[in-house]
Amino acid sequence: MLHLSTYKKFFKRFRADERGAALVEFAIMLPMMLLLFAVVIEGGRLMWSYQAVNAGVRDATRYLARVTSSEICADGGSVAGYTSDLENIVRQTIGGTSIFPTNITVDSVTPSLNCVAGTYRVSPAPVVQITATMTIEFPFSGLFGLNGSSLSTMTKTVADQSRVFGT
Repeated sequence: MLHLSTYKKFFKRFRADERGAALVEFAIMLPMMLLLFAVVIEGGRLMWSYQAVNAGVRDATRYLARVTSSEICADGGSVAGYTSDLENIVRQTIGGTSIFPTNITVDSVTPSLNCVAGTYRVSPAPVVQITATMTIEFPFSGLFGLNGSSLSTMTKTVADQSRVFGT
């Protein structure tokens, strides 16, 4: 039969033993490190996706500024007929690659025309604007749930405008 002093010695040795302390510290820090890693990766992907959206809208605006007639203000025309072409340009630009998919959904692309008087050499000068609404999905949204966040998507509206130079 073991005496009480034997138990005391065992527990004293157990308390003083530091083997495995690094493993316990790592286990405590692992969720925070994974969350930090996910935030850094998602921040980079968010900026990359946002730049892709900006590039797509900018390309669509440049296209519309070139194909629209420079006399559209005098003729009373509209740019609404270019919507499908502009949406295709935006979709192709933000397509991403198989390694880095953008996870961006194009919700809408809306072209508009303003006839600006007194600002440019030609008055009124046609200025086109493209407004695109996108939804960006976060692939690491499950890790954000560890922190209590429910952020899984973000909707962003991007607009760009250019003076019409015509064909």
